[in-house]
Amino acid sequence: MYPINLHATSVLGVTAYPSVAALPSVPDLVVIAVPAAAVRSVLVDCGEAGVSAVVIVTAGFAEVDGAGADAEGELIELARWYGMRVVGPNCIGLVNTSAAVSLNATFSPVAAIEGPIGFASQSGALGIAALDELRQVELGISTFVSLGNKADISGNDLLQYWENDPATKVAALYLESFGNPRKFAQIARRFCRTKPIVAVKSGRTASGRRAASSHTAALASSDLIADALFRDAGIIRVATLAELFDVCRVVATQPLPNGERVAIVGNSGGPGILAADACEAAGLTVAPLSETTRNVLAPQLLPGAGLTNPVDLIAAASALHYERAITAILADDEIDAVLVVYTDPMVSDATDIAAAISRAASTSTKPVVANFLAADVGAMISDDDGGHPPIPVFDFPESAARALAHAARLGVWRKRPLGSLNRDQLGVDLAVANALIAAAAPESGTRWLAADELTALLAAWGIVLISAVPCESAVAAASAAEAMGFPVAVKVASDTITHKTDVGGVRLDLDSPAEVIDAFEDMHVRLGAEMTGVIVQPMARAGTELIIGGIADPSFGPVVMFGAGGITAEILGDRAVALAPFDHVRAGDLVREPKVHALLAGYRGAPPADIDALEDVLVRLSCLLDAHPEIV
Repeated sequence: MYPINLHATSVLGVTAYPSVAALPSVPDLVVIAVPAAAVRSVLVDCGEAGVSAVVIVTAGFAEVDGAGADAEGELIELARWYGMRVVGPNCIGLVNTSAAVSLNATFSPVAAIEGPIGFASQSGALGIAALDELRQVELGISTFVSLGNKADISGNDLLQYWENDPATKVAALYLESFGNPRKFAQIARRFCRTKPIVAVKSGRTASGRRAASSHTAALASSDLIADALFRDAGIIRVATLAELFDVCRVVATQPLPNGERVAIVGNSGGPGILAADACEAAGLTVAPLSETTRNVLAPQLLPGAGLTNPVDLIAAASALHYERAITAILADDEIDAVLVVYTDPMVSDATDIAAAISRAASTSTKPVVANFLAADVGAMISDDDGGHPPIPVFDFPESAARALAHAARLGVWRKRPLGSLNRDQLGVDLAVANALIAAAAPESGTRWLAADELTALLAAWGIVLISAVPCESAVAAASAAEAMGFPVAVKVASDTITHKTDVGGVRLDLDSPAEVIDAFEDMHVRLGAEMTGVIVQPMARAGTELIIGGIADPSFGPVVMFGAGGITAEILGDRAVALAPFDHVRAGDLVREPKVHALLAGYRGAPPADIDALEDVLVRLSCLLDAHPEIV
C-alpha cells in the first residue's frame, strides 16, 4: 500500500510518495480521494503510469449539475483512452474479503466478514449501513462495491464478474437507476439460472413523474416496467433493505424450494396461525399434510398434538418431538419447504430446539427456516459438525414467510420453459409495414396515425380489427351504418382528441340512420374543428373488455401492457406489462397476471375467451413495436 501526499513523507508510519509516477511499482488499484478539481490530473498520472483500475471516492460530478456531468464524462473518456476501469465517482470504495486479496478500500467503520454475498450499492451511506447489518445477521460478503455515479463500472459488470466467482453465491443490489436495462435483463436472466439476485430498486412512487397522454403511458409506469424486468429475468425484487437481508439469508444458506407448498411446525397455536396467514399472504400454499405423513407423526408426538398444517406440537413438546416432526414432514413429497416456529414455554430449552432443527434439516435437500419468539438463538442455527448449511432464524413469522416465498418463486421460475420466438412463423408483411411507417412519420415531432393507417399497419402484422369506416359527413356515416347493419358504434375521428369518451365522442348501440346522423351532428356542434369526421363500426358482441397497448419507454425500450379495459381502465389499474419482444410463453404469463384473467376463463358460466388468440395478438404487438422503433 502506497500513500500519495504532496506534503508528507509518511502517513501513519507508512512511507508516502509525491505522485503515482514516483511509486516503486505500478499499483493494481488507485483510490483517488482528492478535491474534484484535482481528480483529472491524478487520473492522467495514473494512466501514464500504466494503472488499470481506479476508485474515485471524490464527489462533485454528475450528481451535482451539468458542469459536473461534463467533467465526469471527460474523466471516463480519459480512462478509456488509457485502458483503465473506474469505480465511482462519488462512492465509498470497495471490499474483497478473499484471503488472497483481503482488501478494504472504503472509509466504512465496519469491517466486513467473509461470506457468500456479492453486494453492490449506488448509495454510499446505505452501503455502510448494509455492511453493518450484514454483520449483525451473521451474513458475510465476498465483495462489496459502492457504485456511486456508475460512470463506468455498473451492476452489469459486477454481475458478469460474480457469475464466474466461486466465492459469490448470491448477488445483492441496491439500485436507483438502470444504465442499460436491456443488457441488465439479459445478463440477469442468465445469472439467475444458477445464482439468485436480490434487489432493492428505489423510485417506486409516481412523485415527480408525468404520464403521457395515452392510456398505455399512464398505466405502464416506470416502476411497473421495472417489476416486469425483474420478474422476467428471475430477479427477486424486495421493497425494503430489511427484506433484502432476510431473503439473502435464505437463498444464501438454503436450497431453493421446488414449489410453493410449505408446512409449518410449532409448539403454540397462535404463532402457528400467524405463520399460516403470513405464508398465504406471501403467495405460499399451506395445504393439509398427506394421510401417510399424519400416520407417521401420530405415534411420535404427544397426545393432543395437531396433525394438520400447521402442525401444533403443543407447549410440552421437547427437542426430540421437533426433530421427529420436521424429519417426517421433510420426507413428504407434497411439501416443498418447512417453517419452524418456536415460542419459549419455559419447559424446553431454545438451544436444544435449535440443535434439533439443525439435525432434522441435515437429512433433507429441502429448505428450512425458523422463527424463534422470545428466545435468542442468534441469526443463524449452525451445524456443529459443519456438514450442513446454517438455518436462518427470524424474529417474526411474517418476515420468515416473505423471505421463503421469494425463494419459492425463484425456484418455480427456474423450472419454467425458456420458450422461443420465431417471427418468421407470424406471417408478417414487413415490406408493407415499413412503407406505411415511412409514409406516416413526420419530418419532426410526432403524430397519431389516422384510423385507416392504423388498420393497415396492424393488418400487415396479422392483427385484424373489427371493420371501421371513416366518414366525413353525417350522410356518409348513415350510409356506412346501413351497409354494415345495425346496431353500430360511432366514434369521433380527430388528430388531437385521445380519450374520446371524455368529450362525448363515442355513441353506442345506434339502431337507425337517423340516430347515426344525430350522433354525428351532436359531436360536430360540440367539438368543432377538432373533429375531422367519425368512424362507424358494427357493435361487437358482449364480452370482457380488455386493453392492449404499447409504448417505447425511454429507459426500457418497447413495452407491451395488458389488462382490464374500458372507461375504468386507469381507475382500476388492473394491468401487467412485459418488455418486448416476447414469445407465447411470456404472453401466457402476461394474460394471467391481472385479476381480469378470472373473467376470461369462463366466470360463473360465461363462455371462456379465446386465450390462444389473445396471446397471439400480444406476441404480434410485441414484435411490431420491436421492429418499428419509430412508434412511440
